[in-house]
Amino acid sequence: MSAEWLTMSMAALGRGIAKGEIDPVDLTQTYLDEIAANPISDRIYARITSERAMAEAQAASERAKQGQRLGPLDGVPVSWKDLFDTAGVATESGSALLKDRIPTEDAEVLKAATAAGLICLGKTHMSELAFSGLGFNPITQTPPNVNDHDAVPGGSSSGAGASVAFNLAPCGVGSDTGGSVRIPAAWNDLVGLKTTVGRVSTKGCVPLCDKFDTVGPLCRTVEDAALMLAALEGGQAADLKGASLTGKRVLVLKTVAMDDVRDAPMAAFESAVGRLQDGGATVDRGEIPEVSDAISLSGILFTTEAYGIWKDTIEANPDAMFPEILERFRIGAGFSGADYVAAWQTLERLRSAYLRKTAGYDAVILPTSPILPPNVARLQSDHDYYVTENLLALRNTRIGNVLGLAGLTLPTGIPSCGIMFLTPPDTEENLLRLGFAAENALA
Repeated sequence: MSAEWLTMSMAALGRGIAKGEIDPVDLTQTYLDEIAANPISDRIYARITSERAMAEAQAASERAKQGQRLGPLDGVPVSWKDLFDTAGVATESGSALLKDRIPTEDAEVLKAATAAGLICLGKTHMSELAFSGLGFNPITQTPPNVNDHDAVPGGSSSGAGASVAFNLAPCGVGSDTGGSVRIPAAWNDLVGLKTTVGRVSTKGCVPLCDKFDTVGPLCRTVEDAALMLAALEGGQAADLKGASLTGKRVLVLKTVAMDDVRDAPMAAFESAVGRLQDGGATVDRGEIPEVSDAISLSGILFTTEAYGIWKDTIEANPDAMFPEILERFRIGAGFSGADYVAAWQTLERLRSAYLRKTAGYDAVILPTSPILPPNVARLQSDHDYYVTENLLALRNTRIGNVLGLAGLTLPTGIPSCGIMFLTPPDTEENLLRLGFAAENALA
């Protein structure tokens, strides 16, 4: 067993297994031992699935010995956000409303990952019902931020990000409705992939907004993100060989994305843009007014759907909820069906216009979040601070969600500051190749 396994990428662990240098049983036991020994694990993991993990590891070990591995990640452990159903294990979506909810079968993505040989370490804490970008959850747990233990980790896939950042998993599987993969990835210096709606199955995932919910990995490298996407959807990983920034054109989005960006994220972003240019990319800067119009619709679209899905459960026991999250859900009660339908019709027009205006670019880029991770104690005591920081945290990531795009956040080298790449829907392979080239330029 080796402590260095805890900091290796998924791809590197997979290669070690393929060469016979790493046994999946030893690897899984190393992670389980680290989880057991680390006092912050309870703030990151809601439940550990040790028995399942070791059984899966034993099977992976036998396949490796017989030369019958199921894929490049066969035998590699991962953590799962606590909204992915796990057969016989509680899945509560970070909420007392779902306490002791025990599914009878795994979510489709967990089935796919298991079929690819991945090992389930356990379920990670999250923002309540996935409706916050901060990762602050006084109902269950607030995981720590790797760069500032007094700050939030980002959400709603808070434990997913922390599990990787604190070396308690090589990858965390999360969901992204308004930024819930990319914010914890950015704030914990990880790679986070937001997939196109419908690309990866959400069957067996506790929903927030079906029309916006997506599934994606939080991991250490773009290569890991590519391999993990393939495992989650049962497909082939993007070919990253030969990826280059030479000849690539990217657009720095000025509309909305640069408003109120604080000093550290702005400096980190501009430094990253310079390195992309040094790596061969052509960078333009421009306004796209449709972005502002689309963002103005997000309140009605997200809250109406979320409240429509959850109102009966919520109103049967509202006192069980964190009041700030309850208040966000109830905003959806204030819109009519006609308002909601009209907003969707307008958004479809705005999406088409955005795609036309960005068609000449390989990606649109922007700071992943305009702010650094907020302080936990102040979020608990200052309502205005909570509202301001929660909305700003997700402001930039939400652009990708409302416009239906694929998104990737990469670390900039400045703690808790990410750079985000957005590409059209269903272009994850192109996005990952661009991200792989950018990752090398940013290193």
